[in-house]
Amino acid sequence: MKCPYCGKEEDKVIDSRSVQEGKAVRRRRQCLSCGKRFTTYEYVENVSLMIVKNDGRREPFDRQKLRVGIELACKKRPVGSKRIDAMVDEIEEKLLALSKGEIESSVMGEMVMEKLRETDEVAYVRFASVYRKFQDKGQFLEELKKLLGS
Repeated sequence: MKCPYCGKEEDKVIDSRSVQEGKAVRRRRQCLSCGKRFTTYEYVENVSLMIVKNDGRREPFDRQKLRVGIELACKKRPVGSKRIDAMVDEIEEKLLALSKGEIESSVMGEMVMEKLRETDEVAYVRFASVYRKFQDKGQFLEELKKLLGS
């Protein structure tokens, strides 16, 4: 594992523990070169899940990419890291439960919007404006009206 501080690959594991109800292992490591500590997480790799993009391209499901998208929508909002992790877990579980092997990106996008709508309406509107590619303020206002009507 490369040290995020100095880039050297030699470290020692200081602590390991099960997290996310046994779905992952959290390891606290210390770099043998610079002495700084960092945390890594290990997950079971699910290579069978492919995301089909709107243009037809296929790419493997990337949990981290999903998390970054949700984090961006929640930036400067009162949504904690644990809630974001829970949303990513819930979406990933739903995708795996579909067990198709290939999932349209639109299906995943709708799942993200559903979770954000339940969690934080501002984050939801942020994500929706990018995901649905709002072209003008009219489309933005329509989405807000839908939100206020529910």
